[in-house]
Amino acid sequence: MLAAPQSSPAVLFGLYDVLFSVGAVFSDMTVGVPGTESMRVMIASEDGKPFRCIGDVLIEPHAAITAIDHADAVIVCDMYTPIHQAPIGKYPAICEWLRALHASGAMIASVCSGALVLAESGLLDGRQTAAHWAYSELFSQSYPKVRMRRESVLCLAEEADRIVTAGGVTSWQELAIYLIARFCGQQQARETAKVHLLYGHDGGQLPFAAMNVQVATSDATIAECQRWISANYAMPDPIERLAERSGLTPRTLARRFKTATGRTPIDYVQSVRVEEAKRILETEVLHTDGVSALVGYEDPASFRRMFGARVGLSPAAYRRKFARVGAVAAQGRTQEMKD
Repeated sequence: MLAAPQSSPAVLFGLYDVLFSVGAVFSDMTVGVPGTESMRVMIASEDGKPFRCIGDVLIEPHAAITAIDHADAVIVCDMYTPIHQAPIGKYPAICEWLRALHASGAMIASVCSGALVLAESGLLDGRQTAAHWAYSELFSQSYPKVRMRRESVLCLAEEADRIVTAGGVTSWQELAIYLIARFCGQQQARETAKVHLLYGHDGGQLPFAAMNVQVATSDATIAECQRWISANYAMPDPIERLAERSGLTPRTLARRFKTATGRTPIDYVQSVRVEEAKRILETEVLHTDGVSALVGYEDPASFRRMFGARVGLSPAAYRRKFARVGAVAAQGRTQEMKD
């Protein structure tokens, strides 16, 4: 497991705890006799020296990467970077090490922003990857040879080439179960899932994804267009009105908008509408047809199709999913008031 100061302890320790327990803990939980550990798990860093990761948590690696020239699998833990800042040229030694281990037969895996390190190494060129949904535009801009699967929790498209990538930070759970099944068998994977109550992320990442809003700083006209859309997204024919307000031809508007934001005007409007629809579904009791009208769609069927394509769930299913989150919080407040 490769970690760095940019890694989160949740991913690092969560993975380590689960993988280290394989073969040993289930027997202890069921018959009271510990079994034999099935995996040898090591934490490595670039220089092998102790460091503090995100949250100022002390990490003491088992080894430096220079001391490891063989492994069945390497997991690149999340390595945080801002959503508009690719780690170009940041990890040369790590990238070289990953390429060498992959060439020697190791499986290379990543969690969340760790996929950016794989992209930087060139291992993802011409390939598909999962990563946190917030990095989709960064991949498109900085690593155009890589197809980032924004919806994917665990991407197995490159499994035959010994590359497996996991999406957001808690997707390490799916990656852990996959690796256990691959190297230790399905029975141990099932037993480990039972020990740690690992269930999975049904529905993928899309229901959790939110719109990346990057205001155009290089084009004042487009920045003003973005502000206008934020306040007027529900109006009929917003793109036609936007062109009139900006004084640009529709073709020029589309070109400048895409250059400044990475999106077409209509895609931007639809994204804003979806985000508002999600907010309404999360917080208000309103029929789907009413939500459709509020965000600018006269045809509820068209709204449901568009919402489903972008969110991965129907509006009703989205409401049910996130209503549970609010219900847990509400129950907690009610119990606190009773106490």
